[in-house]
Amino acid sequence: MKTSKTYILTALILTLCGCEFLGMESESKTEDTSNLVARVGNTYLYKTDIANLTNNQISTKDSIEIVNKFIDNWIRKELFIKEATSNKRIDQSEIQRKVEAYRYTLISYEYQRLKVEEQLNKEVSEEEIFQYYEDNIENFQLRQNILRGRYLKISQKAPKKADVRRWIKSDRPVDLEELKSYSFQFASDYSIQDSTWLNFDELTKNSPFSTVENKVQFLRRNRYVEESDSLYLYLFRIHEFKLSEQVSPLEYVKDDIKNIIINKRKVEIAKSLENTVYERAKRNDDYEIYK
Repeated sequence: MKTSKTYILTALILTLCGCEFLGMESESKTEDTSNLVARVGNTYLYKTDIANLTNNQISTKDSIEIVNKFIDNWIRKELFIKEATSNKRIDQSEIQRKVEAYRYTLISYEYQRLKVEEQLNKEVSEEEIFQYYEDNIENFQLRQNILRGRYLKISQKAPKKADVRRWIKSDRPVDLEELKSYSFQFASDYSIQDSTWLNFDELTKNSPFSTVENKVQFLRRNRYVEESDSLYLYLFRIHEFKLSEQVSPLEYVKDDIKNIIINKRKVEIAKSLENTVYERAKRNDDYEIYK
């Protein structure tokens, strides 16, 4: 077909000398037929519009497919727009109003984003975090049970089980190092950073502990507990816990508070930006209200 040949020719030209198209002027596109690729009604697609679709790293065959697909999609879209535009039941003025509103939203968002990036201070001090926590402590009620402790899931065939039991219960730094090394080599799942608060359900979701019916009672009664099945041994040491609906420890919500503070700064910058633009325009008589 003629159209197919045009697509292939276009793709070959793009592949061999795409850079040339990037430099072409577009001062009189409708008259420059050598630059045309396709037309729908009075709307034209030019070689410069598709010059960046391919590069020298893409094969000729793939380049042809990419260009042909783009042209076909462009034609389909333009035909549909042409059909829809001719429909008398569509209020074109209302469409234009929505387009302008959307354009305003996009431009405003991009401008605010750029200004926020320029002005935003992402450094949040420990004092700021603590103060926010104290001032809003009622908002940091736990929705789940959390704990600090150690958890290991090891194969029933794993070596040194007696040593592992001793290491996991020990507070000696040398034993913790042994436990870290062992966990890295033999554990299928583990968490041994007992200074970190963890969600009980997340920590134990692939273990027999996940089926515990009364989790509050389990946490209150146990400091060290083991479970096993045919394949694995599960060892669990609990240092400290907090129950759902209690106030969350600061360490557990620290990152959340930091993000809240940074987001508040973003909002403040955006508000300040709008007011700054308005006040500057007011001083310079850049706008006028007619009565």
